[in-house]
Amino acid sequence: MTAPATPGVPEPHGAGEGSGPGRPGRDGAGHGETGASGTGRHRPSALELDRRAFRKKQGYRSVAVSMASTLVFATVVVLVLRNTPGWPRVADSFFDLEAARRSFPLVLQGLWLNVRVLAVASVGVLLLALVIATLRTLRGPLFFPLRALAAAYTDLFRGMPLIIVLYLVGFGIPGLRLFPRMDAAFWGTLALVLVYSAYVSEVFRAGIEAVHPSQRLAARGLGLSHGQTMRRVVLPQAMRKVTPALMNDFVAMQKDVGLISVLGAVDAVRAAQIETSRYYDFTPYVVAGLLFVLLALPVIRLTDWYSARLRAREQMGSVV
Repeated sequence: MTAPATPGVPEPHGAGEGSGPGRPGRDGAGHGETGASGTGRHRPSALELDRRAFRKKQGYRSVAVSMASTLVFATVVVLVLRNTPGWPRVADSFFDLEAARRSFPLVLQGLWLNVRVLAVASVGVLLLALVIATLRTLRGPLFFPLRALAAAYTDLFRGMPLIIVLYLVGFGIPGLRLFPRMDAAFWGTLALVLVYSAYVSEVFRAGIEAVHPSQRLAARGLGLSHGQTMRRVVLPQAMRKVTPALMNDFVAMQKDVGLISVLGAVDAVRAAQIETSRYYDFTPYVVAGLLFVLLALPVIRLTDWYSARLRAREQMGSVV
C-alpha cells in the first residue's frame, strides 16, 4: 500500500510526474522532442515533407531549364558561325586537328618553361611584396624615406605596362654588362616579379590596414614588440582577408607568364609561333591558349570555393 500524501508536502519527482498512466513521462509520447513513437528520433511533419519535395522538384526544374537554354544558345552560336561567308577559311586556319596534333608536343614542352617561371616568380612576388607592404605601414618620421621609396616603387610599376618592363629589363640590364650572361627566362622572371610585387604589395597593405587597431594595442599591451605583433597577430589575420585577391592575382600572372616570349624564351607562346610559321596555320596558338586555360582552371575553381567558404563563415548565423 502507498502512504497517503501529507498535505502541504510536495510529492517526490519520480512518484508524481511521469509515472502515472495518464501522464506522459520524461521521454513519453507527450513530449515534443521524441515524437509519437517514443524512440527519440525526430520525424518531419507532412508540411515539411511537402516543402522538401517542392524544393527538390524546383531544383530539377532549374537544372533542366539551364541545360536547355545552354544547348539552345550553343546551337544558335554554331549555326551563326557556320553560316558566315568566311567560316571555312577560319576553320581551316584555326581549328585544324592535324596541325594541332603536330604542334602539341612542342607547345607542351614550352608550357613547362612557363610553369617553372611561374613557380619562381610567385615566390619572389610574395617575398618582395610583403617587404614593400611592411615598409609602407611603418609609422614615424624616421621611416619617411622608406615609405616614400616603397610608394614610388608601387606607383612606377603599377603604372608601367608589363611588356615595356620586359623590354627594359630583358634588353636594358644585360646591355650594362654588369652581370653574367643569363637566359631570357631569367630576365622575364625578374620583370614579372618587379611588376606583380607592386600589385600584391597593395593587396597586402590593404589587408594589414583592415586589421582593427585594437589587435595591435592588445599585442603591445602583452609585451610584444612591433615585429612580433606584425608576425604573430597582424599578418595572420591580414593573410586570411586577402587570400581571394592574392589567388586572383596569381591567375592573372599565369596568363602574363606567356609574355616572356618577347625576350626570345621558347615557352608555349613562342613554340606556337614557331609552329605557325612552319605550317602557315594559326591552330598552334589555339592549342597554347587552351593549355593556359587548363593550367588556370584549378586555381580559378579553388578561388571560387575558398571565397564562398569565407563568405559563408563570415555570414554564419545571419540572414542575408
